[in-house]
Amino acid sequence: MFENKKWLWISSIIAAVLLVLFFMPRDNQPPPQSRVILEHSHRTYIAYSCFEESNATNFLEESTLQEARDLNYPAESACTEKVFQGNRDSFFVSLMKELGIMGKETKDW
Repeated sequence: MFENKKWLWISSIIAAVLLVLFFMPRDNQPPPQSRVILEHSHRTYIAYSCFEESNATNFLEESTLQEARDLNYPAESACTEKVFQGNRDSFFVSLMKELGIMGKETKDW
């Protein structure tokens, strides 16, 4: 009898800790494989959602955020900077956004 109560208490404590961690806010950064457009003439990168308002030339290449950072290309505009700015969400909120239940701030990552 005592053994069952002991396991019940241990399970309850583990469940409570996991529940707290599930809702605790954490810093989220865009993944390095996020797609961007490299604008080689101006040596900048552009987020896909900001392309229409950008001042792009024809010297473009589809790439990743990691490659843009490796080339030391800055963001082309404030729009692109905002898109790839990190956020502070809990694991639960991040999961709801990935499942499409909650709306994402940006569709680029």
